[in-house]
Amino acid sequence: MRELPLSGVTVVSVEQAVAAPYATRQLADLGARVIKVERPGEGDFARRYDTTVHGHSSYFVWINRSKESLTLDLKDPRGLAILHRLLRDADVFVQNLAPGAARRLGLDNDALTRRHPRLIPCTISGYGTSGPWADRKAYDLLMQCQTGLVSLTGTAEATARTGISVADIAAGMYAYSGVLTALYTRATRGTAHAVEVSLFEALAEWMGQPAYYTRHGGEQPPRLGTRHATIAPYGTYGTADGREVLFSVQNEREWAVLCAEFLGRPELTDDPRFATGSDRVTHREELDAIIAARCARDSAEELLGDLEAIGIACAGVNDVAAFLDHPVLAARGRWREVAVPGATVEALLPPADLAGLTARMDPVPAVGEHTEAILTELGHSPEDIGTLRADRVV
Repeated sequence: MRELPLSGVTVVSVEQAVAAPYATRQLADLGARVIKVERPGEGDFARRYDTTVHGHSSYFVWINRSKESLTLDLKDPRGLAILHRLLRDADVFVQNLAPGAARRLGLDNDALTRRHPRLIPCTISGYGTSGPWADRKAYDLLMQCQTGLVSLTGTAEATARTGISVADIAAGMYAYSGVLTALYTRATRGTAHAVEVSLFEALAEWMGQPAYYTRHGGEQPPRLGTRHATIAPYGTYGTADGREVLFSVQNEREWAVLCAEFLGRPELTDDPRFATGSDRVTHREELDAIIAARCARDSAEELLGDLEAIGIACAGVNDVAAFLDHPVLAARGRWREVAVPGATVEALLPPADLAGLTARMDPVPAVGEHTEAILTELGHSPEDIGTLRADRVV
């Protein structure tokens, strides 16, 4: 097997929850050595979010494979010294500690840049490390509320959170891409740039389209459930067998085909209520009534067959169990076995395929599983390690 792109890169991460572990897991997928620093005993609190995966947290199993777990009490000077010894030879440091904690420990970007000039430090915060909200705690749903995402998600009657930790994922993705960019810049220009990402600003970027729509349109897009605020028809419709199908018409050619070959009403193409995309959005209720009546005549399977035959993008509405059994994932061989303490699980390959390379899919570590090996590597004797354990430094 060919060497992975980040083989030889060492990442040290004082991480917890979702955003930072998601960023570092993707670095590990590409071959980086990721040393995850956890609290002695309990470890990352995300280990206890749930116990559904053979006694382990579904969150933790998802974003912590291929890492080494080292336990350190960073409030003890001996633990902090061990961390700095690791950072002396590391390439990247990632942390998402509580507001102010990194600065108190001397682990903020400025302090680390001065102490370890070659290191690429990456800070993931809630609202940024400066500004009026720098000291506020931040969790995913708070970010969904603060950016206005919750006001767009749900039905006309009620708002709803997204079903996944979208702010954490956004921040993790930007931290990952920021670190990759910094590694590239250091390799090509010799400069190690520090990286900072906030959950709020990561999700704010994803709010770009509704932000422009609201600022220039005078009101924000409405909440429409599975309907699309600026495109019609685009949404789910009930079928004769009690299921739902979703389809989307994105241009005038597709609209003409839908009218003539699916609805059987070619005259609707030139109906002034539906002549343009904006007209169809304005008269959405009338249009939906026509489409709903057509969809109610046939089963989901029949409707999907008809829509696919005329080139209209469509899909059934899967639950998570159906997604897990999706034929595309099976046919493309996207599942791999990954070890967790005491068991194995199926995990999806990373979505970016690099030709000729196979992603790393190593085990999810137990708390402190690699502590002794890492300390030995740093030159600690068995007696030293025993003392550190007895004093609960590791």
